[in-house]
Amino acid sequence: MAKLVSKTYGDALFELALEEDRLDSFFEEVKAISQILEENEELTQLMSHPKIVKEEKIQIIKNIFAGRISKELEGLICMIAEKDHFKELDGVLIYFMDRYKEQKNIGTAYVTSAVELSEAQKEATKKRLLETTRYVEFEMHYDVDAALIGGMVIRIGDRVVDSSIKNKLQDLTRELSKIQLKVGECAP
Repeated sequence: MAKLVSKTYGDALFELALEEDRLDSFFEEVKAISQILEENEELTQLMSHPKIVKEEKIQIIKNIFAGRISKELEGLICMIAEKDHFKELDGVLIYFMDRYKEQKNIGTAYVTSAVELSEAQKEATKKRLLETTRYVEFEMHYDVDAALIGGMVIRIGDRVVDSSIKNKLQDLTRELSKIQLKVGECAP
């Protein structure tokens, strides 16, 4: 259900932004609203509370956003609150931002390495990704996981490139297990 809500409203917002040639401005507003929601979890809890009537919820939205965001986005948030889907608002915003990034050929890469990468290594990684993918820009997210031992894991969407030593050791273990099985099968 949540995925349907985010897709329905996210697609509608995206199509409106394209139609009005305001994709970039809507993206900036959506990003700001998303950050506000992330920093104020109480707002989502308040707006999702069953004892607060819809009229009050809409008034709260207008008090917070009127004059600060476009009428279209304010209307969308009010409509979502009116339909009791405020919990799904973050999903709608994320869906819209993902569609925007696809439209603009901006990839999102999650890079996990065994040690903190230097700025030069980060730049080299980003440059290599730009050379080997269809994207013209990347939003990079870096993380450290000492369990990788060495190397790195890069995830872009549903694609994963795992060049970690941990993964290579696991592959080697699987290969050795197969060899042992074959040796055991040959014995009388």
